[in-house]
Amino acid sequence: MHTARHTATVRVRYADTDKMKIVYNGNYFVYFEVGRTELLRACNLPYSTIEEQGFMLPVLEAHIAYKSPAYYDDLLDIHTSYTLERKAIVRLDYAIQRNTTDIAIGYTTHSFVKADTMRPVRPPAIFFDAVAQFIQSKRHT
Repeated sequence: MHTARHTATVRVRYADTDKMKIVYNGNYFVYFEVGRTELLRACNLPYSTIEEQGFMLPVLEAHIAYKSPAYYDDLLDIHTSYTLERKAIVRLDYAIQRNTTDIAIGYTTHSFVKADTMRPVRPPAIFFDAVAQFIQSKRHT
């Protein structure tokens, strides 16, 4: 199996924190979304292109394990990976770190749906092709 990996960096905004200036637990799922959309963009398949092709990619399941708090103004790296498998359900894995400290780890699962019917469909060829090309390009760098 081959895996597509990408790292996005975010700075914790004051609005992301609670009164203690610690990142509010629900905001880690927003960071997961940043990782997911930036991985797709790195694969030359921004989410807007998926929508233009008539598909949506709703979240079916989300899991997170909190390891250490993140604070206002921290720089966080969101490591996102997807193992290329031709399955109907897509799983992305995430690791959020500050330097080398694990902040949170988790995953989300998704199903492609047709935008006009909202019925689940197998992931389209454009998705698999884009991810495969991204993985292939990383092998030669």
